[in-house]
Amino acid sequence: MRALHEGLVIPAHPLALDESRRLDEAHQRALTRYYMASGAGGVAVGVHSTQFEIRDPKHGIYEKVLRLATEEVESGKLQRPFIRVAGICGPTEQALNEAEISAGHGYEAGLLSMGGLQGWSESDILKRTEKVAEIIPVIGFYLQPSVGGKVFSFDFWRAFADIPGVVAIKMAPFNRYQTIDVARAVCYSDRRDQIALYTGNDDNIVNDLLTVYRFRVQEKIIEKRIVGGLLGHWAVWTNRAVELLEEIKRVRLQDNISPQWLSLNIEVTDSNAAFFDPAHGFAGCIPGIHEVLRRQGLLKGTWCLNPHEDLSEGQKEEIDRVYRDYPHLNDDAFVREHLSDWLHRRK
Repeated sequence: MRALHEGLVIPAHPLALDESRRLDEAHQRALTRYYMASGAGGVAVGVHSTQFEIRDPKHGIYEKVLRLATEEVESGKLQRPFIRVAGICGPTEQALNEAEISAGHGYEAGLLSMGGLQGWSESDILKRTEKVAEIIPVIGFYLQPSVGGKVFSFDFWRAFADIPGVVAIKMAPFNRYQTIDVARAVCYSDRRDQIALYTGNDDNIVNDLLTVYRFRVQEKIIEKRIVGGLLGHWAVWTNRAVELLEEIKRVRLQDNISPQWLSLNIEVTDSNAAFFDPAHGFAGCIPGIHEVLRRQGLLKGTWCLNPHEDLSEGQKEEIDRVYRDYPHLNDDAFVREHLSDWLHRRK
């Protein structure tokens, strides 16, 4: 919990598939090994980047991918905290079942999606959260509406922060107004010091991590930072992401922050645009991440469980461009040095 509040790089774990769109266990394990070796502080498994279709009965590999990651984390015997976060979604019964599975495999927290609940009231979603939090510590998830999320009120997040068992909130509305709502709501809660704020705003990563949120609460000034990130963007170039967060932690201690950080924020956001494909409504966001990992040898291809999910027109060329324009952001050399070990090490 201390590490979670100090700030961690938590990649959203992709799903490795072979040419037949079946789970590629060797590359799935290699990805987990890559994240541990990169210095990440955890992994989020069973989330959007792992593909929601893993829950479909015709695939039925939700529990298996959770188990594979746990096996690698346990065999890695890391001498530092490494948090396992399980993606939890669906109506209450499904969410509770996934919480039980996650806790049974040693996951320390559940990233509770509010997606797909469009007809639910805020009160209903809060009750669902309370029940899940009785099984596993909860990381809240503000998901952008363009990919299935919904807009929540300030009062919702204020009540959400008061739920015992909520340990963090991932803010990913890709919207500054809604991000501020969450930060302010947590500052208004008596549990503010028990809740870590994490960015999921892949369009504003650096700025989110540098910003102090400051609000007047009952005549007292309360400050809160976004301490780390739980990001699909950090599923690639992860070693560089770890270096970035550590440097930001040092910069936060300075009185004056150089304007160069604003420029770096744009470079990271521009790279994310190539990976996540906002030009086509994020249609290529998962294949975009896969394409970078494929180039590095961490995946065999860009296949998804949904055969219609593929790179968008021009997306490959955009990834070429950000590789060319921002060579300091990739960790290809690090991956080349260790890839053979990650792929061929016995479990």
